[in-house]
Amino acid sequence: MTGHYGLSRHGLIISDKVLQNKMTIVVPEKQKLRRALNAPLLTLYGLGVTVGAGIYVLVGATASQAGPYAPAAFLVAAFVVAFTAFSYAELSTRYPVSAGEAAYVEAGFGAKWLTAGVGLTVAASGVISAAAVSIGAASYLEPLIGISRQVLTIGVVAVIALVALWGITQSVTVAAVITVIEISGLAFVIYWGFGVADAAGAGLVDMIPPLAGSHWTGIGVASLLAFFAFIGFEDMANVAEEVKDPTRTMPKAIIWTLVLATVMYVGTTSAVLFAVPLDRLVDSSAPLALVFEGASVRVQQGFGLVAVVATVNGVLIQMIMASRVLYGLADRGHLPAVLATVSPRTQTPAIAVLCVAGVIMVLTQTLPIEALAEKTSQIVLGVFALVNVALIRIKRHAPQEGTYFKVPVVVPYLGLVTSVALFGTSFL
Repeated sequence: MTGHYGLSRHGLIISDKVLQNKMTIVVPEKQKLRRALNAPLLTLYGLGVTVGAGIYVLVGATASQAGPYAPAAFLVAAFVVAFTAFSYAELSTRYPVSAGEAAYVEAGFGAKWLTAGVGLTVAASGVISAAAVSIGAASYLEPLIGISRQVLTIGVVAVIALVALWGITQSVTVAAVITVIEISGLAFVIYWGFGVADAAGAGLVDMIPPLAGSHWTGIGVASLLAFFAFIGFEDMANVAEEVKDPTRTMPKAIIWTLVLATVMYVGTTSAVLFAVPLDRLVDSSAPLALVFEGASVRVQQGFGLVAVVATVNGVLIQMIMASRVLYGLADRGHLPAVLATVSPRTQTPAIAVLCVAGVIMVLTQTLPIEALAEKTSQIVLGVFALVNVALIRIKRHAPQEGTYFKVPVVVPYLGLVTSVALFGTSFL
């Protein structure tokens, strides 16, 4: 039997010339994700999830542990994140695919069960984080429209799910616009806290911790919560399959995200502590709004809207990340194939998005924001440790040829040590 085999732009064509009637079988290509993200969009994506997910929600919880030294807790968290950020910069250019952490662990360890476990853990961190931020969004929105927080959280998640289903370019563009708004909101907090509001809180000198003392225990515990505010740069690795020129774009966007977030966090936390008494701050799930208590109703409502937009942005980006991880695992055969279903119209993993949104809704109704934030931080630190070990193993055993961003081998070692050390503070 003779035959003809070839490839067309629609798929594989097989023609059997023995038969009088030519038989053509067309196997359609699998629908794939579209590379549409450039460096500015990816940086704004990272800043959107990082800034909205942390600083608008957890300043009060961080101050309850570290007191006036809360800015130092954010600096400690940034120090821990920095080493792992550089590890991600190399790995995301070696393996620019969805479900990034799962791909890194698979390359480093070669254990299929561990790959699936890490991927599900990363997705869980995004879902739990999104639930925490949804509660924060509802806390800012509740006084503006008078609907209960429980109902508002469900509404927020439902609306954001629709945006996530819309398309990656549209979703990330919406997130980028919102990110500009939320960064402007933080700049306004810094201006108002230092320049307009009464200095009712701690002085700037009082925010500098002595080099020795028991206060470092509180700072260490607070750093675990502050670390939650930095969760975001690793989410960029999970949309690497949708990034243009990932070798150049991924490292640049990851580093810029970390630097800009650190500057904004320290400035905003200092301004809030300067303007708001500590005993008022520690119990608030909408802490930045306290800076404007002496302002006009128009200013208070305006900032309330900005805060809602900022926190909603965090929900959107975490939802995008978690759904892409589920898609990536299903696409590699680690999860049911239905989760790898891509809508031909929007080119988004629709089933995965809907599953993620459903779980987020359940969590918002069952756990408080502090518990959600702490669990997210613990999960992500565990993933960071595994990712750093994976890079160490890859550098030892895998070929080092190719074009990708490279870091010295000491970087993943330091990322491993600092991640484990910060994880240990949860037991203090």
